[in-house]
Amino acid sequence: MISSKMENLLQGNSIIRSMFEEGKKLSKIYGEENVYDFSIGNPNVDPPESIKIAINEILNSQSPNLIHGYMNNSGYEDVRAEIALFLSKKEDLNLSYKNIVMTCGAAGGLNIILKTLLNPNDEVITFAPFFGEYKNYVNNFDGKLIVVPTDINNFEPNLDALEKAITNKTKAIIINTPNNPTGIIYSNEFLTNLGSLLKNKQKKFNTSIYLISDEPYREIVYDNAKVPCLLKYYKNTFIAYSYSKSLSLPGERIGYVVINNNMDEFGKIIDSLNIANRILGFVNAPSLFQRVVAKCLDSEVNIDIYKKNFDLLYNHLVNLGFTCVKPHGTFYLFPRTPIEDDKKFCEDAKKFNLLLVPGSSFGCPGHFRISYCVSYDTIKNSLHAFDKLALLYNLTPKVNLNS
Repeated sequence: MISSKMENLLQGNSIIRSMFEEGKKLSKIYGEENVYDFSIGNPNVDPPESIKIAINEILNSQSPNLIHGYMNNSGYEDVRAEIALFLSKKEDLNLSYKNIVMTCGAAGGLNIILKTLLNPNDEVITFAPFFGEYKNYVNNFDGKLIVVPTDINNFEPNLDALEKAITNKTKAIIINTPNNPTGIIYSNEFLTNLGSLLKNKQKKFNTSIYLISDEPYREIVYDNAKVPCLLKYYKNTFIAYSYSKSLSLPGERIGYVVINNNMDEFGKIIDSLNIANRILGFVNAPSLFQRVVAKCLDSEVNIDIYKKNFDLLYNHLVNLGFTCVKPHGTFYLFPRTPIEDDKKFCEDAKKFNLLLVPGSSFGCPGHFRISYCVSYDTIKNSLHAFDKLALLYNLTPKVNLNS
C-alpha cells in the first residue's frame, strides 16, 4: 500500500512528462522526423566547450578522492566564494560564500527553502501561469499553494489580487522570471511595488514573509533584455538558480541558492538549508559539477539558436491567427487556444503529430505551451502541421498587437 499522497500524485502525474513519453512512442511509429515534440524544456543547444575543457582539467589534475568525496552540506567553500564574487561583480552586491548554498538544481533549491520555512498549513502564493511542480513542492511539506491570476493580455501579476491573498498564514511568495511558460520578465516597477507590498504586510501581521525567486532562465533572454536582481528589492529574498538551461546541463542537477545578507534570522536560515540538503537526501550538490561550474561562470550557451527558432515559430503562429504575448526570455511560447478547452485543443494537435502542453497544467487554461528548444529543422518541418491545426479551427490570420 503506497501513501495517500503518492496515490494523488499518480493520478495527477505530470502532463509534460507524459507527453514526452508519448513522443517517444509516436516517433517509433511515424519516424522521429515526422513527430513534432514541443512538450519538454530539454535544451537542444550544446553546452559551451569550456564545460568539456573544465571536466578534463579537473579529472586530470585533482585527486579522485577530492573530486568525488563528501564536502560540507552547503558545498565547497571555494566554489561558493567564486560564485559569490561573480554575482557581486555582475549585480553590484556584497556577497560571500556564506550567502551561497550549492544545490541539486533550482528544484533542489526550492525544496530545501520550503523545508526550511514551512509548517503544516502555511500558505505559499504564486502567480498563474506557473511551473506545475510548485504545487508538489509545497505539498511535500504540508503547505498550501495559493494561486493568484495574472492579466492574460500581458501576464503582469495583479498586485491588488496578491494583496487580498496574503493572510497571517502566508509564509512565502514564489515568482519565476523569466517566466515558464510565458517568457515574460517582471519589470523593475512591478518588483519595486511587490517589495513595498510585502514590507507592509510583514508589519501588519508582525511576521516574516519570504520572497523566493526561481531563476533557471535568467540568462536565456533576447533583444538585450535585462532580468532585475531580486535581492535589491526586498530583504527577505532567496534566489534559486540552476545551470540546467544557462549551460545546457539539465541532467547534471547543479545549481545554488542565494540568501540576502539582511534576511531575518540569516544564521538560522543558512543552518536550516544545510540540514534540509542532508535530510531530504540530496546530502550535497554533485561534487564534480560544483568544480566544473566554478571554472565556467563566464560561459554561455549560444542563445542565437533559440532566437532563430523563436523568430520562425512565433511569426508563423501569429500569421496563422494565433494570439500570443511576445516573450523576452526562456524558450517557450504560450499562445491562446482558439477554444476554451485547452486539453481538447492539444488532443486535436496530436492528429498532426504536434505534442503541445495544455495551459491548464500551468494553472492558466485557454492556452498552450510550446517548448521550442528543439532543432531548427523540427521547427521548420512542423509549420505545415500548425497550418493544418489552424485550418481545423478556421483561424483567420491577423496582426499581433503584442509584437
